Amino acid sequence: MINNKQKYTQIIKAEAKRLGFLSCGISKAGFLEEDAPRLEKWLNQNHHGKMDYMTDYFDKRLDPTLLVPDSKSVISLLLNYYPPDFQNADSYKISKYAYGKDYHSVLKKKLKKLLRAIRTEIGDVSGRAFMDFAPVMEKSWAAKSGLGWIGKNANLITQKTGSFYFIAELILDLELEYDNPTTDHCGSCTACIDACPTEAIVAPYVVDGSKCISYYTIELKENIPQEMKGKLDDWMFGCDVCQDVCPWNRFSKAHSEPLFTPYPELLSYSKKDWEEITEETFAKVFTNSPLKRTKLEGLKRNIKFLKY
Repeated sequence: MINNKQKYTQIIKAEAKRLGFLSCGISKAGFLEEDAPRLEKWLNQNHHGKMDYMTDYFDKRLDPTLLVPDSKSVISLLLNYYPPDFQNADSYKISKYAYGKDYHSVLKKKLKKLLRAIRTEIGDVSGRAFMDFAPVMEKSWAAKSGLGWIGKNANLITQKTGSFYFIAELILDLELEYDNPTTDHCGSCTACIDACPTEAIVAPYVVDGSKCISYYTIELKENIPQEMKGKLDDWMFGCDVCQDVCPWNRFSKAHSEPLFTPYPELLSYSKKDWEEITEETFAKVFTNSPLKRTKLEGLKRNIKFLKY
């Protein structure tokens, strides 16, 4: 006989699949005991650089019950963004997650639909949706719920589909059936550590965020340090090196989300096109693109650093 917890879990996972999520795993909400000392050490070693927001809400990052009162379950969801096509070879490089529309708006709509479906099917459920701008240890929760393991490059990795996906959560005051973590399948591989152009992976499973190309090209608002000259490998916005070399990403498959369809210009532009792009063209072509995060001014700064 199916009990309510089983029934509700089946409803949620079926709806997540219907909405196009790659996978859905569920964990019991509570304090992330193992993550607390790791996070504290990471912050104390200044691996967050100028990302001061990482020091905010320390307790809430580790305990979802402080974010959602009476929460019982953390539902972790993966949404594939691996593109069907790639940039022109003669171009400044852009991280694959930024090829299409801004993922925040895409994820937000899907999470709202999932929450609405849960309330329609199950009843008066209290909860909130979260993604990467919230103080939630999303990779830890996804690993805890069996969706993958956290690899040596600090990304969540799955055997079937690699690591090119977004992670989001619903935190609910509803008891559900909980999934078990999977095992680590990195083995003795050090491909990501060996390939990182700036040696940002300072130890297996530890990334110094302040040395990452994504940090320099997106997060850092001041000038890129001169000692990084010649090390950014033509990355203009973000970096995918540690994912591109990961053997598990041989199994990545193109997404089926129309809103992540790459901007044609983004794929076809040469270095010269990027160097000559105007504010007007940028605003018109890249409406609702993740590239707007750095604005054209930030991209120009990055290009100048790469070029000269």
